[in-house]
Amino acid sequence: MLYAGLVAKATEKIDALLSRLEQSGADPQRLAALRSTQRFKRSWVELAEILVEVRRDALYQAWGHEEFYAYCAQELFLKRATVDKLTISFSTLQRLAPSVLKWDGVEREIPSYQAVDYFSRAMGTASAPAEDRAANDAAPAPPPRELIKELRHAVFDEGQSVAELRRRFDPILHPKPAGSEQLDTISKAIAAARRLAELLPDVAGLTDKRVAVTEKALGGLREELEELAAPLREKLARKRTAKKALRAPPHPEGPDGGQPEGEPAAGARTRKPPRRAAGRQ
Repeated sequence: MLYAGLVAKATEKIDALLSRLEQSGADPQRLAALRSTQRFKRSWVELAEILVEVRRDALYQAWGHEEFYAYCAQELFLKRATVDKLTISFSTLQRLAPSVLKWDGVEREIPSYQAVDYFSRAMGTASAPAEDRAANDAAPAPPPRELIKELRHAVFDEGQSVAELRRRFDPILHPKPAGSEQLDTISKAIAAARRLAELLPDVAGLTDKRVAVTEKALGGLREELEELAAPLREKLARKRTAKKALRAPPHPEGPDGGQPEGEPAAGARTRKPPRRAAGRQ
């Protein structure tokens, strides 16, 4: 209900703005962007194409906006993350599945932009132009050819939703590190034991003695579970740290692996050359 109300409110604002701009004879492309936003649920491709053109040609500047994402937020009521997904997905279709852009959405249903975005990220965001990548996107190596073929079929031929794609391909594309599933199970057991201990005093008919004995047993169980979880947490933390270290850009180093030659260490004072005595050459 809350989501429906927000959508209705945004739609009303767009309708009012569109009516005002139509009466004032606004730029046709500006009106087209607003009309495409109205039809967003039915055809995201049209909106995405216009967004790519508006950014490429900086049309938003002539409409009184200094920055592209500000225009999208203030006039089209689109969040930056949504804009990035739309433009990346459109660029992905242009480069990897251009025939989809000719589909009418009736005889052949166009995949959702979320599903195309998932496909793009699985391929590595290098499949989209740099200007269309989200700010924090990594660019992993593309998956094996057979997996790409299967994923492409799931997106464009089977029309699977992004939720279905995640269930099907995440275990392959983003496998969890060893021990994470066991840690998840232990964490759930700890939470369940804690929750049961909190509920027991509110259960009518249980004696104080029964509650006390059970709470003590649950406390002991949680301690044992925490002992099992501790080494797993440490192991996974070390793996995450090592993974981040591999991704971090290298720093220039000197011959001994320390401070680069010719540069003073951080916080070190720069020694000035000795002053010459007056009259000496």
